[in-house]
Amino acid sequence: MKRALGLALTLTLAACAVGPDFERPAPPAAQSYTVTPLPASTVAAEGKAQSFAPGQDLPALWWTLFHSPALDALVKKALAGNPTLDSARAALRQAHELTEAQRTAFFPVLAGDLTQVRGKNAQNSIAPPTQLVNPYYSLYTAQLSVTYAPDLWGATRRAVESAEAQEQGTRFQYEAAYLTLSSTVVVTVIGEASLRAQLAANRRLLAIAHELTEKIERQRVLGTASELDLLAQQAAEAQIAQAIPPLERQLAQTRDALAALLGIPPSDLTGDDIALDDLSLPEQLPVSLPARLVEQRPDIRQAEEAMHAASAEVGVAISDMLPQVAITGALGSGALTPSKLFTPGNGFWSAGSSLTQTLFDSGALLHKRRAADAALDQAGALYRAAVIGALQNVADGLEAVKTDADALKAAADAEHAARRSWDLARRQRDIGMISLVLLLNAEQTYQQAEIALVGARAARLSDTAGLFQALGGGWWNRQGEGEAQ
Repeated sequence: MKRALGLALTLTLAACAVGPDFERPAPPAAQSYTVTPLPASTVAAEGKAQSFAPGQDLPALWWTLFHSPALDALVKKALAGNPTLDSARAALRQAHELTEAQRTAFFPVLAGDLTQVRGKNAQNSIAPPTQLVNPYYSLYTAQLSVTYAPDLWGATRRAVESAEAQEQGTRFQYEAAYLTLSSTVVVTVIGEASLRAQLAANRRLLAIAHELTEKIERQRVLGTASELDLLAQQAAEAQIAQAIPPLERQLAQTRDALAALLGIPPSDLTGDDIALDDLSLPEQLPVSLPARLVEQRPDIRQAEEAMHAASAEVGVAISDMLPQVAITGALGSGALTPSKLFTPGNGFWSAGSSLTQTLFDSGALLHKRRAADAALDQAGALYRAAVIGALQNVADGLEAVKTDADALKAAADAEHAARRSWDLARRQRDIGMISLVLLLNAEQTYQQAEIALVGARAARLSDTAGLFQALGGGWWNRQGEGEAQ
């Protein structure tokens, strides 16, 4: 038996693994993400510039570049308490244990067995009645059995390879959840700050409009304004007031969404509110080369590991079509009473081997092999789709960041001009130089310009966060739990 096991182990180590050996796909040959080259920097209102840094590495805690301790605290709290991320951590532990369980297939299985059988012999057919004193008996058996399947064709190695690839895929799935959570928290906080700014702008406008309504009402009493003038101003005030409840609803829902990201009930969300002015625009934007992006994006790495696992499963399917070898052995003792179970003369042993080859299965193994080939083709297509999608994400992010600066500058210029126009219109209306209609038009223009400025500021911050997410978020520079290699 020892010789059989030794021979089997030797054959296993010397055998080759059938099926394709996985090779990582070649990285994209493109040197840029967009047709037009990136500018050196983008400058918006008040001289706030962002410069692109091609080839520069991303920091792991990229959200700290917004220089907001309150934002940092929220992201940290979300990473510690979000149930979706906790689920991803548990899935990673599960995948690791399944890989370790698969590795045990390389070794023999030793089992112990202790049985008791109560039976009755046939008195008239097996033994003559004169020789059979008591047909009833008890049989006690204790044995150790060993089974071993030599990995002649590499099926076990391919199965372990597949399990390891699936574990790595789960690891990158965790990194993707980590990145999505952190970036979603940042964008949600920016959205909340934008809604607060829009609410504040509308409330300021409402206060000014109410002041103007009271002034026109006094003028009507004095006879310098008509009833039509008053009704027109009241309608303008009501229109501004009408825009406030939807913003309040959006703000409340955004806070509820933030609480869910943190893993807490909405009623437990406390702390200081973060304003747009509390967030600094990151001055440098690292831009990885496309060839490097496939190493950084967790979704691409996950798709690659899925293709790796599918490749290994092809080897498993091929090996199932080849002869299977098994080695078995047993050592034990049997007796009619427990006290004589281990006495001399009651011991037994057995050793054997088997060679099994499927001769006819209606093509089941062949179809399974073809299904494994198709799964590999599918995984390859999904990998290519992930790469193309990632390149598109980065290209979209770069275009957004480039145009955000111009949009913000235009919005700031429009707000400044609208404010001056409205101030001038109010003074001219006070001395009767212009009609109320012109004043209301100036007021509406300023209202729209101020809200557009808030939206442009928030868009620039959000698109900057989106670019960090599109580039992979710097998880490879993070030390600690869940770091993928």
